[in-house]
Amino acid sequence: MLTQAAARTTPLRIKLHADDNVAIVANSGGLPAGTVFDDGLTLVDHVPQGHKVALEDIPEGGIVRRYGEVIGIADRALRKGAWIDEFAVRLPAPPELEKLPLATKVPAPLPPLDGYTFDGYRNPDGSVGTRNILGISTSVHCVAGTVDYVVRLIKERLLPRYPNVDDVVGLNHLYGCGVAINAPAAVVPIRALQNIALNPNFGGEIMVISLGCEKLQPERLVPEAYEGAPDDTILRMQDERFDGFQAMVDAILAMAERHLDKLNRRKREPVPASELVVGMQCGGSDAFSGVTANPAVGFCSDLLVRAGATVMFSEVTEVRDAVHLLTPRCATPEIGRALIREMDWYDRYLAAGETDRSANPTPGNKKGGLANIVEKALGSIAKSGTSAISAVLAPGERATTRGLIFAATPASDFVCGTMQLASGITLQVFTTGRGTPYGLAAVPVIKMATRKDLSARWHDLIDIDAGRIATGEKTIEEIGWELFHLLLEVASGRKKPWSDHWGLHNALAVFNPAPVT
Repeated sequence: MLTQAAARTTPLRIKLHADDNVAIVANSGGLPAGTVFDDGLTLVDHVPQGHKVALEDIPEGGIVRRYGEVIGIADRALRKGAWIDEFAVRLPAPPELEKLPLATKVPAPLPPLDGYTFDGYRNPDGSVGTRNILGISTSVHCVAGTVDYVVRLIKERLLPRYPNVDDVVGLNHLYGCGVAINAPAAVVPIRALQNIALNPNFGGEIMVISLGCEKLQPERLVPEAYEGAPDDTILRMQDERFDGFQAMVDAILAMAERHLDKLNRRKREPVPASELVVGMQCGGSDAFSGVTANPAVGFCSDLLVRAGATVMFSEVTEVRDAVHLLTPRCATPEIGRALIREMDWYDRYLAAGETDRSANPTPGNKKGGLANIVEKALGSIAKSGTSAISAVLAPGERATTRGLIFAATPASDFVCGTMQLASGITLQVFTTGRGTPYGLAAVPVIKMATRKDLSARWHDLIDIDAGRIATGEKTIEEIGWELFHLLLEVASGRKKPWSDHWGLHNALAVFNPAPVT
């Protein structure tokens, strides 16, 4: 194990697979041209931290390989020791969906992991929350200003009287009117909004604020079990019984108080770790994501699955180019076909917008050493660990099974987070190499950095430093266990992630692939 001083002065590179012909430079600040490694490899260019260096001469048109997989085709001849930037490689063809193997390498179940618990809130529908929150749904964006106003009043006037309620959250969004409400793709945002209201952290207390004239009528957001009591669940601002805005506010506050009274009766109780529903996401990724943070998250995913919990990974475009590694892991051919269905749907969605997978990655991803979406996808799927994939969800569908689940979402951080919320996560783990203050109001978000540099600079935003894996201070397994134990502490309300400490919460961004009129 290198000391910190040695790590700063010794040229370091990371090669992930014996077949790789590139490695990434690990040193903070990168390494200058002329740097000589212990084995004699000499850099012919300055190579920034996280960027790739050629380990052998690669001819024009030759294969560039990382993770033991083809990540690109050399666009020009690359000398041994050369910096391989984003312009040096072109995209290879994506995996052909119709030729993918299905359930051919289903992993054997890992040994059960028993005896782990957290203190959660049991719900009438059998789910368990990690928070006790009053969620106020909206049927249209027109009422968002009113909901924001009322949420402030509830926090100031009512919440102090209900000490067992953690928070009140307005579930504002941009959907609801001016849309093709009956278009086939409208099922995605409508289903998502229905299921967000059912998130276990809201305790089954559904409250909808409506304008009244919108296309998405509020009854569509209310499950059948609640339709018999609309006075407790739905308020329309255009209702003629209201004489002025203050009357509307008073009615909303009265409705909120009835729900708060019910939520306040809930108490945390010990429940098995199998009741956790954890979303795994990455954003602001870099070349270290697939080396440190994502593999550690993957190890933790396996621990959670062993404990009987539910784990979701998502981000279709950051899975598409590595899907050939996932379909063999599907528990059944039917699950494999469902995974292919979601990849194909998104291919056609992108094509309709006259774009393709090359629109991902971002400028920040590239600055962090990710040349293209293939390299990014291979690092992204490490979050899924090694367990069999037990189910596939279409965007906004709610999970009904346990184990490792692929929940299809766009790769956009805030859209993915919103859609995982709809699928039922009660906690989220978010890995980042470039850094982001992202957070969700409805579920705690644990932030994990891929690099020590980021953890040091963002010491009061990052919850776990996976960069210690790259320096040899910790192993993937050790960081995975650290995350597992932190998840139990956060789920129990005993620890707050930094995003909750500062109150950094992104607005909901419901995925709407249907036309806006």
